[in-house]
Amino acid sequence: MSDFDFDLFVIGGGSGGVRAGRIAATHGAKVGLAEEYRMGGTCVIRGCVPKKLMVYASGYPGQVHDAAQYGWDAEIRGFDWTKFRGKLDAELDRLEAAYRRNLGSSGAQIFDARATIKDPHTITLSTGETLTAKHILVATGGWPFVPEFPGSDLAITSNEVFKLDAQPERVLVVGGGYIACEFAGIFHGLGTKVTQYYRGEQVLRGFDDEARGHVADAMRERGIDLQVGQDVASMEKVAGGIQVTAKNGDVIVVDQVLYATGRNPNSTGLGLEEAGVSLGRKGEILVDEYSQTNSPSIYAVGDVTDRVNLTPVAIREGHAFADTVFGGTPRTADHELIASAVFTQPEMGTVGLSEEDAREKGPIEVYSASFRPMQSLFAGHEEKVLMKLVVATDTRVVLGVHIVGEHAGEMIQMAGIAVKMGATKEDFDRTVAVHPTMSEELVTMKTPTRTA
Repeated sequence: MSDFDFDLFVIGGGSGGVRAGRIAATHGAKVGLAEEYRMGGTCVIRGCVPKKLMVYASGYPGQVHDAAQYGWDAEIRGFDWTKFRGKLDAELDRLEAAYRRNLGSSGAQIFDARATIKDPHTITLSTGETLTAKHILVATGGWPFVPEFPGSDLAITSNEVFKLDAQPERVLVVGGGYIACEFAGIFHGLGTKVTQYYRGEQVLRGFDDEARGHVADAMRERGIDLQVGQDVASMEKVAGGIQVTAKNGDVIVVDQVLYATGRNPNSTGLGLEEAGVSLGRKGEILVDEYSQTNSPSIYAVGDVTDRVNLTPVAIREGHAFADTVFGGTPRTADHELIASAVFTQPEMGTVGLSEEDAREKGPIEVYSASFRPMQSLFAGHEEKVLMKLVVATDTRVVLGVHIVGEHAGEMIQMAGIAVKMGATKEDFDRTVAVHPTMSEELVTMKTPTRTA
């Protein structure tokens, strides 16, 4: 009989932690898991899932407009925020129950409590219980960051935005990353007047320059007041809402200020330092390729490690950890060539290297096409789609694919397979186009736009 209460104790009931706990249990481990808020974590409860549902909701006015252009007697009236909120809450309840049910059916024991680490084999729960485990896995995700300035307490973050009782008529979104740009598009689509401040030169830093420029231009053309090189100096509550003073002296009044200026690893107050676990500058838990910390019995997966902060990556890290420690099959999660989508409006999908990063590695050819797709062209839209391939001149390997346009996320998943397999430009060229589609442009671009 084991000297410990559990073979594995997981702190955090998000996607990575639940996958690790479930797989470890199927390998025969006795598993405990503690979650202080709601099962499902950031993605299910206050991230990907509710955000994507809001993206869908915000897109219907445009679809109804287009339907009229196609001959339908179609019109759209006001958006019922309360009705949508009720359905959204019900869907999140359903998903949380599924997470809880699937983990419980594997034999894991769930504790609805905050867990902290007392020592490398001991966990203390907020209920007062003390438990021991042979292995501890930290999977507590990330947490939104709001800088301190006069009135900063008036801001909301992505944690609170899904719980607003009413749709704001005017909103200021602060930040230039994917979360900020996604919510700017969501609120604009729902009919809210949107202003967005970003202190940098261009939004979506880290993505391909041409692609992010394409998104920014489209956001402005759709009616979002996107201001770069702009930041908040102070905020105060006034009779008409929240008065925001920018660092350049501009003053606006809005109903809500949504801060999306980054997320930090959610590692504070877990007892990690006391247990001897090394943390990085941002508070990220430092781990090796097998997700093991410098304290051999303690592991970490997901956003709290600040490696690749995507839900599917956390799931793979959790699964690899369980197979390694409890399944007798040592393996690591592959962090290379991960496709991703940004649900801005228009959508962006990307895999591999940006043109700028590829240029640093050697000579490249860039194939780029911007065009008005058939469906929206017929409806009278001027907005263009961007399709882009970045190719190594010597090996002909496609180093990066970047798509901006409707369904970019769906398309990039398929392109990601080809890039992961090491496909060359000639492999793309040999592929017969599916016509008429937007994606056929990926296999019909014959002449480089530029070389570097």
